[in-house]
Amino acid sequence: MRFTSEQRLDDGVLEREFTLGQGLGEIPGTLWTPGSAPAPLILMAHNNGLPKSDPRLVARARYTAARGYAVATIDAAGCGDRPRSAAEEQARAELRRAMQAGEPVDEIFESFIGPMVEKAVPDWQATLDAVLSLPGIGGPVGYSGGWTALGIRLAVVEPRIVAAGFFAGGFVPRAQREEARQVTIPLLFLLQWDDEGNPRQRALDLFDAFGSKEKTLHANLGGHTGTPWFELEDGCRFLDRHLK
Repeated sequence: MRFTSEQRLDDGVLEREFTLGQGLGEIPGTLWTPGSAPAPLILMAHNNGLPKSDPRLVARARYTAARGYAVATIDAAGCGDRPRSAAEEQARAELRRAMQAGEPVDEIFESFIGPMVEKAVPDWQATLDAVLSLPGIGGPVGYSGGWTALGIRLAVVEPRIVAAGFFAGGFVPRAQREEARQVTIPLLFLLQWDDEGNPRQRALDLFDAFGSKEKTLHANLGGHTGTPWFELEDGCRFLDRHLK
């Protein structure tokens, strides 16, 4: 892990850019750490590969770090500014065309989001290893983000993750919908009732499928990007219960 820049925010949070690896396999990321230590770690991902610099993710990360957590995010393979394969670019172009034409898009989503999840998991695990080796950062570990499919996969394969907060706003491939039954950690599931891109019943069915004995659904009126700000505070209280 090589830190490439840093800045101290007004609330004492240290924000640092970093890279893992070398060459074309280099993983760019950002780490936020609070002024106090030791701090539990939150892996924070945005929806289906949006960049780590997305303003909504950065705002959530800074708020969460100010509440006493270390927060790490990355651009995993095929995400953000990372290189994309010709097949991924073709699938995205076909998705845009189908959406503009009002055609079904589930199979197109399956063709690139499923493989994207599989490629992203090793990058996130490498990030987890590197960040946990730093002084002042330790377990337990939580996951928070709109990339629900990635969160499901990580919760199944990564025992260090003990709680997760999901946003029901992205496409979840069939493989991860099946894996949801294997997820048993405590969950907080956020649903925008009028999300134009996420069928409500599909989100409710996914919530029902999770194998967790402790799972909470928060549903709010509004569209995809209308999640109320108070849900961020409630999400931190959820993390406090399970990670502190």
